[in-house]
Amino acid sequence: MSALLEVLAVGKRFGGIEALSGVSFTIARGEIYGLIGPNGAGKTTFFNLLTGVYRADSGSFRFDGKPLNVKAPHQVAAAGIARTFQNIRLFANMSALENVMVGRHVRTRAGIFGAILRSAATRAEEAAIHARAWALLDYVGLAARGNEVAHNLSYGDQRRLEIARALATEPKLLALDEPVAGMNATETATLRTLLERIQGDGTTILLIEHDMKLVMGLCDRILVLDYGRKIAEGTPALVRSDAAVIEAYLGGELA
Repeated sequence: MSALLEVLAVGKRFGGIEALSGVSFTIARGEIYGLIGPNGAGKTTFFNLLTGVYRADSGSFRFDGKPLNVKAPHQVAAAGIARTFQNIRLFANMSALENVMVGRHVRTRAGIFGAILRSAATRAEEAAIHARAWALLDYVGLAARGNEVAHNLSYGDQRRLEIARALATEPKLLALDEPVAGMNATETATLRTLLERIQGDGTTILLIEHDMKLVMGLCDRILVLDYGRKIAEGTPALVRSDAAVIEAYLGGELA
């Protein structure tokens, strides 16, 4: 498989703290790629660099065969990378349907004049956004709850709604930051089935997750960070048995 994302010696410092140091790896099209490590390893910092929240101090990204030279999160979304957050960031007082519709903004063409004049093209585009949002709610299993306010949904439903909103941007790479955090076993199993379906439909997934059972059973390959440095990469079987990984999670004496 060809490379979709190439990470080339990316580094980031916050004052005297080196959050990431020369991290390099490649994600192939169509795979589920796991990014794991102890708390403070630099995982969310990496997501924030990739998605334009932070700027890297060194290194670079190539995405879909081109340098990822963007300056803001909306430009990253337009380039084909969508993300969810460790802490759910929905529009709590908007309906589930409206939340997904918002995700279409990077794929819309109507400008301010189209909105004011209500041209035929603008009305057709709005109808298409509405229809696509309903389709995505159905895709994630929330069609029956589309008109409910987001904050009234269960925790697991809110997680799936956030994924539906990310899918509304038509991503080539879906970056998920601890999507099953706080879920019970049933919710986790439902989300795993959804992620397998998303991969099967052609979207590449980058997954940060602390649920090792999920990571080892779902990911094609895994990268392990510790103190901002890459310490291991490979298949779940290789990573599971890596001495450096065991030491990072359990400590030297236990390892």
